[in-house]
Amino acid sequence: MKLAITFVLVLMCLSSCNDGKQPIKGETQFQIEINAEYKDATSSPLKEEDRKEFEGLDFFEYDPTYVIEALFTRTTNELPFKMKTTTDRLPEYVKYGVLDFFLHDEIFQLNVYQNQELKKQEGYENYLFLPFSDETNGVESYGGGRYIDLRIPEGNTLIIDFNSAYNPYCAYNDKYSCPIVPRENYLRTRIEAGVKKFKDH
Repeated sequence: MKLAITFVLVLMCLSSCNDGKQPIKGETQFQIEINAEYKDATSSPLKEEDRKEFEGLDFFEYDPTYVIEALFTRTTNELPFKMKTTTDRLPEYVKYGVLDFFLHDEIFQLNVYQNQELKKQEGYENYLFLPFSDETNGVESYGGGRYIDLRIPEGNTLIIDFNSAYNPYCAYNDKYSCPIVPRENYLRTRIEAGVKKFKDH
């Protein structure tokens, strides 16, 4: 009898002891990690009222054709410049390299940048910033374009995974200051991968 009671109590606890917490949604590691970050009050860019009802971001369906090997060309003698943002803040970047790649049977090119302050922080010494815009912006994806995090490659190739493209924090909360995608990083094609736009933003 005691064993039966214990079993019932365990079942009750399994169904209620998680305090109503739902498992983090996501079909890929990237999706799970970004949803967990946005659900966590200590790391979320969401406004409090949005975070409280947050269940997960909307994503394009994962598509391996958007995982692309690009030719990486290191640019030299580049001078630091002030990148425009959505506020008066002007962070200093350097154009670090150029990426050439094939997609949809066309060749495209994107510039990658290095934040001059961020590279001084431990763990970000080889971090590269890839902002881009495409023809889904303002329709399925955020109108201001999206970002991808990259690392400096050892050789002359670099993998771009557009499935890991994410929105600037400004897509969720106007208190943030976000770099504006440079005009030269506009792709004249649809990138149906990564994070979609948030609500009506």
